[in-house]
Amino acid sequence: MAEALGPVAHRSSAGARRPHVHRSRAEDVYEQVKQDVAAFRLVPGDRFTENELCDRLGVSRTPVRQALFRLKQEGVVEVQFRSGWRVLPFDFERFDQLYDLRMVLETTAVHRLCADDRRVDRPLLEGLAARWLVPAGARSGDAVQLAQWDEEFHCTLVAAAGNPEMARVHREVTDRIRVVRRLDFTRQARIEHTYEEHGKILTAVRLRRGDQAALLLSAHIATSQAEVRKITLHQVYLARAGAPGR
Repeated sequence: MAEALGPVAHRSSAGARRPHVHRSRAEDVYEQVKQDVAAFRLVPGDRFTENELCDRLGVSRTPVRQALFRLKQEGVVEVQFRSGWRVLPFDFERFDQLYDLRMVLETTAVHRLCADDRRVDRPLLEGLAARWLVPAGARSGDAVQLAQWDEEFHCTLVAAAGNPEMARVHREVTDRIRVVRRLDFTRQARIEHTYEEHGKILTAVRLRRGDQAALLLSAHIATSQAEVRKITLHQVYLARAGAPGR
């Protein structure tokens, strides 16, 4: 098992400052293990036991088991009889399916945002504009912060469309692809492109150009999807090459 599992975190996985929200110990363990997988401190094939997690994170076995079974349902780990748990290989076919669903939800949302629909929450959109339609000198270069902001951008687009059930499903998809999606911000060029792409999408939405907004959004998601696949494979290779004892 990797040695990098640290103390249980009490912040969001993106590290962004948020109002204090009480979380269960199981939620803390879940977030910590998922962070370690996303950061390649735990790589596909790594094995560990519940007792190891308990010792490293300073928690009892019950929240550890709850967290691991939740991760099992998401396809992140599997339980092995008498040998503990194993980190599963990244299932790119499943991620592709989730990205397809994400594409449908978000393009449907932007079409609604561009229509004359009383359910649309316009103030939410203006909040996005204040963050993304800014000059180059005012942009954040913090990859961790940008990963969180990117999630919020896409979730807000869907939430602003005024369909709570669609927003709920989109949040679930977002949770399930987070482990690979945040790799998109490990390269400076992608950070810069994200600002440009988000800005163009927002501008099209504000001008009520639905087809243009949907095309821009589709291209943006497809580019991100291709990048995270490439980076994931490379990072797994590097992690394995640097840890021959795994």
